[in-house]
Amino acid sequence: MRQVKIIEKKQRGAPLTSDEIRSFIEQYVEGKIPDYQMSALLMAIYFQGMNIDETVCLTRVMLDSGARVDFSDIPNKCVDKHSTGGVGDKLSLIVAPTVASCGGMVPMISGRGLGHTGGTLDKLESIPGFNVNLSPEQIKNQTLSIGVALAGQDAELVPADKKIYSLRDVTATVRSLPLVASSIISKKAAEGVEALVLDVKIGEGAIFKDEETTESLAKLLVRVGEEFGIETVALLTDMNQPLGYAVGNWLEVKECVELMNDGDGAQDLLELNRALSATMLKICQVFPTVAEGMDEVDQVIANGNSYRKFLEIVKAQSGDTSVIENLDLYPKSSNNRELLSPVSGYISDINARMCGELCMELGAGRKKIDDELDYGAGVLLFKKKGDNIEKGEPLLMLSAESKSKLESMWENIINIYRFDNSPPDESPLIRKVVHSRGETDWDDFIKS
Repeated sequence: MRQVKIIEKKQRGAPLTSDEIRSFIEQYVEGKIPDYQMSALLMAIYFQGMNIDETVCLTRVMLDSGARVDFSDIPNKCVDKHSTGGVGDKLSLIVAPTVASCGGMVPMISGRGLGHTGGTLDKLESIPGFNVNLSPEQIKNQTLSIGVALAGQDAELVPADKKIYSLRDVTATVRSLPLVASSIISKKAAEGVEALVLDVKIGEGAIFKDEETTESLAKLLVRVGEEFGIETVALLTDMNQPLGYAVGNWLEVKECVELMNDGDGAQDLLELNRALSATMLKICQVFPTVAEGMDEVDQVIANGNSYRKFLEIVKAQSGDTSVIENLDLYPKSSNNRELLSPVSGYISDINARMCGELCMELGAGRKKIDDELDYGAGVLLFKKKGDNIEKGEPLLMLSAESKSKLESMWENIINIYRFDNSPPDESPLIRKVVHSRGETDWDDFIKS
């Protein structure tokens, strides 16, 4: 009956004690509490929230549920980056090798996509043979060897989070600030990092659309991160249109490889890679300022070092490097179709959420956790917000193995676009920076 009393207490909005939280989570992980009771508690937390003490306690209990990667025996300060989720958000594939190329140590634990947002692990697994299932020891050894590891959440690391997250998906409790914060920070503390940069998305394609909620999440993440000895900085970034030009697992890998190989690509990807990578390099003490870090990031992108580091990662994790070195070797989707612009004018909006949902329906994402992915499915944009376009000019291309899925999506695809006779107002890609000392405009933070 004690579990029922704890659920009822949270349903009333009363704060739970550390003993109550620890007892409930530990018994759930041990299989002594059924899913339906954990679901009831998650729903109560979703509606009633948690104060900071409860959130820190929940994070600590989840961290204590499994093993940890220990980097305490090395002088370097390990750093990671985490995004709260978006459409076309492929930045981890660029940021991790970039920071490692600049001298950072990056043990990165990532997640899978579900719903309209993509997942880094799914993108990596579109590379034939790529192994994301690394043990804590393998994560440490590879990070020490080549400066970076890109892995999933091993059964040994934060098993409480892994078990609870699967319930959050199916109980519509993902959008809970304390549950988001405890999930993210427990994993980062378990991987042994002492520095963390968060890319907290705002806008139509983000988990949280409004700026007030997103800012509250950023502040909570920073506060909880600092409680665990992790220097945490959050960049609030725009997610009202897809990042880059590609949305879909292999399509996004291809775009990242081309960017790192050519030293050029979508401006939003280049700008955010500079910002996130340089901030990581600053807080893990490779460079004294963000500005100096940005200069180095520009160099490793331009000279191909970031690309070569990505090849190292693929090779180290058993991936097929031949499809990275020659992108044309990757199998083409059976069905590809271009959408032509129905009007002349300016693109005033590209709805990121609708674009992500479309890709999910094509097979690039999951409706259920066990859905099989079509790695080649997705959308390749030819134009972005603010671009001028002529009637009949290509807007995008859809790709999928399933012809029926492509055709069923076709009549709705044009609805992701809005057009106007004049260019839209420009909005900043980076809204602000949240850190332990408060909030800072990006231009001021660069100088810090």
